[in-house]
Amino acid sequence: MNKSKPRVAIVLLSYNSLKLVREFLPKIIATTNHVEGVEIVVVDNASTDDLSPWMAENHPDIRVIKLEVNKGFTNGYCASLPQIEAENYVLISSDIEVTEGWLEPGLELLESDPKIAAVQPKVMSFDKREYFEYAGAAGGYIDHLGFPFCRGRLVNEVEKDESQYDDVREIFWASGACLFINADAYHKSGGLDNDFFAHMEEIDLAWRLKLMGYKIMFQPKSKIFHMGGFVIQYGSPGKVFRNHRNNLIMLTKNLPAYQLFYKIPFRLLLDYAAMIKMILDGNPKSSGAILKAHWQYTMMLGKWLKKRKIVNSLKSKTPNHFGICPKSLVYQFFIKKVRKFPDLHWDPVEKR
Repeated sequence: MNKSKPRVAIVLLSYNSLKLVREFLPKIIATTNHVEGVEIVVVDNASTDDLSPWMAENHPDIRVIKLEVNKGFTNGYCASLPQIEAENYVLISSDIEVTEGWLEPGLELLESDPKIAAVQPKVMSFDKREYFEYAGAAGGYIDHLGFPFCRGRLVNEVEKDESQYDDVREIFWASGACLFINADAYHKSGGLDNDFFAHMEEIDLAWRLKLMGYKIMFQPKSKIFHMGGFVIQYGSPGKVFRNHRNNLIMLTKNLPAYQLFYKIPFRLLLDYAAMIKMILDGNPKSSGAILKAHWQYTMMLGKWLKKRKIVNSLKSKTPNHFGICPKSLVYQFFIKKVRKFPDLHWDPVEKR
């Protein structure tokens, strides 16, 4: 470990969430003050709720990076992380409640193998404490068409935590709500894609890291609670727009060339099917968000293809494809009515 750098910088990103910072920051401090080499940094993403003055008065020893303009969740980190020197980062949202002993297991796993670029803790629901939370649950995977899912969450069905996923294991992607990540790997990969603004940016980053040959891991001994949907509500038109647009961008950047030409058109067709379902369900605003996502994706296709060239330049000779499910999540969930991860009858760890 570089003696001149902190072992880890816990980077808390906040936008108009002073109420949450007041509640949750003391817990971060209390659960990490005994760990050597920890720095806490609060990023004020152009908040209008007096976060920075409150920090100066109540936590003058904690560094605050104030951004003058809010350009999205991704930019909060893209603008702040180059200013923070540390061996590792923990990127943590303001709507996260940590638990006693949450930091050490994730950090130790991250440092145990130079091939491990990132680690995800167990992500639990803040409101329904015995259930996993949508954004990450017990570690993320992706199907061959680019639909993400988790152990503990398929589509919108979330499981109760009964210790069924309490094993340390490799996953495909780790939740951005609380992400342990090696600083060098983060910066070598190019970091979060600022064009994503919010949603799926962590999956895109994980995919890029895996193409570089790294591993992403899940550590159940590190446990946090996530409120979820604090800034943009789940199922809102804004979230639907960014999920559909960003998924197409992610596929364009990371898919093998021979798959790109047939999977993108097929995904567009599936999106239209989802749009029809939204209309039938009485949600026309969200269906319109899909059309907007397709339009913006198509109008800026040249930009996404340039990003693809950058990803190709980073690829290892031995890329890591672990965690891509050959089955269709849409078919399994909507046709076969599969609701739990074990019922997919696909486990990449067992197939090794």
